[in-house]
Amino acid sequence: MKQVSSITFGPCYGSLCFSAKRPTLLRFTHHFKFHSTRAMASHIVGLPRIGPKRELKFALESFWDGKSSAEELQNAAAALRSCIWKQLADAGIKYIPSNTFSYYDQMLDTTAMLGAVPPRYGWKSSEVSLETYFSMARGNAHVPAMEMTKWFDTNYHYIVPELGPHIRFSYASDKAVDEFKEAKDLGLDTVPVLIGPVSYLLLSKPARGTEQSFPPLSLLRYILPVYKEVLAELKAAGATWIQFDEPTLVWDLDANQLQAFSHAYSELESSLSGLNVLIETYFADVTAEAYKTLTSLKGVTGYGFDLVRGEKTLDLIKDGFPSGKHLFAGVVDGRNIWANDLASSLRTLQALEGIVGKDKIVVSTSCSLLHTAVDIVNETELDKEVKSWLAFAAQKVVEVNALAKALSGHKDEAFFSTNAAAQASRKSSPKVTNEAVQKAAAALKGSDLHRATNVAARLDAQQKKLNLPILPTTTIGSFPQTIDVRRVRREFKDKKISEEDYVNAMKEEINKVVKLQEELDIDVLVHGEPERNDMVEYFGEQLSGFAFTSNGWVQSYGSRCVKPPIIYGDVSRPKPMTVFWSSLAQGMTKRPIKGMLTGPVTILNWSFVRNDQPRFKTCYQIALAIKDEVEDLEEAGITVIQIDEPALREGLPLRKAEQALYLGWAVHSFRITNCGVQDTTQIHTHMCYSNFNDIIHSIIDMDADVITIENSKSDEKLLSALPEGLKFGSGIGPGVYDVHSPRIPSDTELCVKIKNIIKVLENNMVWVNPDCGLKTRKYSEVQPALSNMVAAAKYNRQMLRRSD
Repeated sequence: MKQVSSITFGPCYGSLCFSAKRPTLLRFTHHFKFHSTRAMASHIVGLPRIGPKRELKFALESFWDGKSSAEELQNAAAALRSCIWKQLADAGIKYIPSNTFSYYDQMLDTTAMLGAVPPRYGWKSSEVSLETYFSMARGNAHVPAMEMTKWFDTNYHYIVPELGPHIRFSYASDKAVDEFKEAKDLGLDTVPVLIGPVSYLLLSKPARGTEQSFPPLSLLRYILPVYKEVLAELKAAGATWIQFDEPTLVWDLDANQLQAFSHAYSELESSLSGLNVLIETYFADVTAEAYKTLTSLKGVTGYGFDLVRGEKTLDLIKDGFPSGKHLFAGVVDGRNIWANDLASSLRTLQALEGIVGKDKIVVSTSCSLLHTAVDIVNETELDKEVKSWLAFAAQKVVEVNALAKALSGHKDEAFFSTNAAAQASRKSSPKVTNEAVQKAAAALKGSDLHRATNVAARLDAQQKKLNLPILPTTTIGSFPQTIDVRRVRREFKDKKISEEDYVNAMKEEINKVVKLQEELDIDVLVHGEPERNDMVEYFGEQLSGFAFTSNGWVQSYGSRCVKPPIIYGDVSRPKPMTVFWSSLAQGMTKRPIKGMLTGPVTILNWSFVRNDQPRFKTCYQIALAIKDEVEDLEEAGITVIQIDEPALREGLPLRKAEQALYLGWAVHSFRITNCGVQDTTQIHTHMCYSNFNDIIHSIIDMDADVITIENSKSDEKLLSALPEGLKFGSGIGPGVYDVHSPRIPSDTELCVKIKNIIKVLENNMVWVNPDCGLKTRKYSEVQPALSNMVAAAKYNRQMLRRSD
């Protein structure tokens, strides 16, 4: 590591302007300065890979659209990686991670490394190509993509490995080694990061055609030889440290699963010889049993713990930490955007230093900074006071280094003083508190609000009013957002067009969407949501207590990025948010138009949430705001209202002992939103991209009239895992095709899917719909897919009539 006397911390990974020729790197400077002669004991678990202006997203989509070559994509990726590493080095970070960059997802990278490619992709044992890699992630014209689901309790997604007893693993991607060498060529020694072998298997699922009871963990001895090959190459390349991410250690693991960790690292011990080995955990506490297992692993040099969400782990460390080992103390929050309370964190670190030793403690982030926005320096429109309370990934790197310096006796008093002032400002600011909102939300605690009649009676009343056919068809809400739609929205935001011109343009788009659905003969229509940028941001912009960024993008999966709102204060609804657009659409058709809302739990879980009060209090505030909107939609004549809750399960605590409390207030929050509507108003909810089977009873307790739920992307796991004899009572629409793949399903394929659904569920309760919204697709894909979906629904209706 080069010696420096003064460091100016730059936000760059630069701004990568992707063009057909080459990516161009632009550099910036930052206002934080440090004086140092060496790198302090500091570590970053991982950094955002998308770039400050979503450069990776645009490079990927250019490649997917055939507008740029694989070489150009690889050049753009290399420039991003270079900036990430240089940024950390210039900030004085000692342990810089490599192999945390990914074109899509680190779990998919590991699948490629192990050669665990499902047979349907036609891969022959060789290096996994970009074509095969992206086919696994996105599908292709001939085969569907692999399942995608949530990464623990975050809004990030991973591609689920499909493993069976006959799989043959082989070393098929040397990405980890290549990126280590790439950094070394830049003069940087990095810590290669690998998904640990046990977590990889625990996060996998049985392959198609394999008994669902098959345990992927039984394949542990077959994947370890590949890990040994990777380790040998990394050592030969000059690696001195290696990081294994084993986040499943925070789960409630049984004795067999814990033993798998002991076996794996015992088996790898000889291969790890000569390396310093860090085992990283994150997102929650580890249990006492897992802590004992982890700290007893052979060949391990250090242990990384999330000390933000894993406060109880502190007690385990205080009760005993292995002598001579390193503690990577995750005191800087990698999951939120609030500035660290540096004084409090320093006290924690000083206490830990007394336990593990001065030269054995390393200041770190609680998890990868992948889950935060990139750099607040790019935010010029944020309220100055609110901005002073925040720290994005670039600023969190600064915080880590500042704490490491302070711990070593080189405290930057001015920096700590500025931080303390911001903490005090946030606690006392009138922007944070609204007493009326606090009082209304407090009154909900201990209540049990719900609709007055049961779902069966409500469905009867609704059917008399709506007169829908059996197997009614609908979509989930959004329609493709064309370049023109996005341009008009952007021009209106920039005040380049008038409100009248904007409304007319949106009205024209809505009319096009409504007419298309009528032509396709869909039963319950949507207005397509052309006026919406994001399903959470759109509502947050119209609620009090929210702040918004211009470039606060966070990767959700692949090229899909979201810009989470920041909930900094009490939440209320100043005026109606969607009534105008829904009423406008309803006036264009005699068929029912769904009012489209995002539910309170999803708004909460997909935002950066204030951490100065319990989450349920904020959720109740949002629920009351959405309740006002639901009742205004009903009064405006909207008879079908969808309240999306795709993030319900995402917020489920990782530890079982904490789950009932969360589900109690989350389900109650949903019921609050619609507890006052008439029986004839049909309430829908939608869920996607999580494993909902273990909370299915809580979903039923939400008491919605119709539940549409992702099913195809997860390989119809919902249907196969429903408890025997379970009765939903409500209508249910398991998704019949995956909207996150460009592939167009045939009507024959969809006929079979619907037939399989009505074998499991009562046919008079089944709805037919896609997995999710259509925002990211093109009309050339949407129109034939929906046409085939409607044709398949009609065919099955006909078959049901014949069988009556």
